[in-house]
Amino acid sequence: MADAFIYDHVRTPRGRGKPDGALHEVSSLGLATHVLRTLRERNGLDPGLVDDVVLGCVDPVGEAGGDIARAAALAADYGDGVPGVQINRFCASGLDAVNFASAQVMAGQQDMAVAGGVESMSRVGIGASGGAWPVDPAIAIKSYFMPQGVSADLIATKYGFGRDQVDAYAVESQRRAARAWDEGRFARAVAPVEDVNGIVLLARDEHMRPQADMQSLAALKPAFAMMGEQGGFDAVAIQAHPEVERVAHVHHAGNSSGIVDGASAVLVGSAEAGRAAGLTPRARIRAFANIGSEPALMLTGPVDVTRKVLRRAGMEIGDIDLFEVNEAFAAVVLRYLQAFELDPARVNPNGGAIAMGHPLGATGAMLLGTALDELERTGGATALVTLCIGAGMGTATIIERV
Repeated sequence: MADAFIYDHVRTPRGRGKPDGALHEVSSLGLATHVLRTLRERNGLDPGLVDDVVLGCVDPVGEAGGDIARAAALAADYGDGVPGVQINRFCASGLDAVNFASAQVMAGQQDMAVAGGVESMSRVGIGASGGAWPVDPAIAIKSYFMPQGVSADLIATKYGFGRDQVDAYAVESQRRAARAWDEGRFARAVAPVEDVNGIVLLARDEHMRPQADMQSLAALKPAFAMMGEQGGFDAVAIQAHPEVERVAHVHHAGNSSGIVDGASAVLVGSAEAGRAAGLTPRARIRAFANIGSEPALMLTGPVDVTRKVLRRAGMEIGDIDLFEVNEAFAAVVLRYLQAFELDPARVNPNGGAIAMGHPLGATGAMLLGTALDELERTGGATALVTLCIGAGMGTATIIERV
């Protein structure tokens, strides 16, 4: 098979996913168009070389529906001949978009593609697309459905992470993200978003709270206690895991991923396509994998899929220099650190979704870009990017700097 290379990547800053957020006036199409156009213009890319545009979107309804990837390709002036496809694997959609595009290149069926994702969570609310899993007893009962926050609390309880530990992780995420911005580590990746008059709406991740400390987080009440205790989901959790006597609710808005707006794009292609475009590859896609994990715990998929992708790549955990693990909830990353006995300094060194937010369909491609930039900054060789996924799944990608 051919190699698939990463030539460039770009993302928007993340805007708070509320009506008063800086990006609320920008539609899903506008966000996606912005990153596609930026990628094309700064690389002098001939759109005729692009075989496809693949974008993740978790709630593809309303303005985000109707195959937003094709609409964005047209709006970004890629021309009539460039197709587009929207995919959804919940929180890993953006990373899977890159994997899907890379697979086509590796199979020789495409030469170059743009992949990434978009989510305007202030305009198209989380869960807007609905689904059978939470509401149809045929699947909800047998899979022990519970809200993700309760699953995160179940993970914390089962694996022994108390309130102080999850809060301390959140404080560190904020500190690392603030340092990364202050040191300009995101400067190459982030394309500020402007309005129709050319006035900058947002140039920096808006969700960050660098002043957060243990005392301020301690004042926040657990966000999922009521739905767990009064909604009956604690009983579901204990039924699925009878070794747990009671669920300790430790997660809240300060140690969970932020709801934000944003978009991302990654340019991937073969070596020949890169030469034709006059581009130099920055990294090679070495391996990727998906896996199903237990739906009750739901968010432990990164542990399972990491073992799978390492086997596929013929590598061991010690062969990886850097890890980007999506911070859906603090317990997700703490469990990952625990499972592989990793040095915390190697995981999310520039903060994550707790500090900067999680624009569902776009996050995976954002993390891939962050990992590549960090490898180049530090001189590292390999990085592993992984995300937990609703309904119990995991996706992971290994890249190798060139």
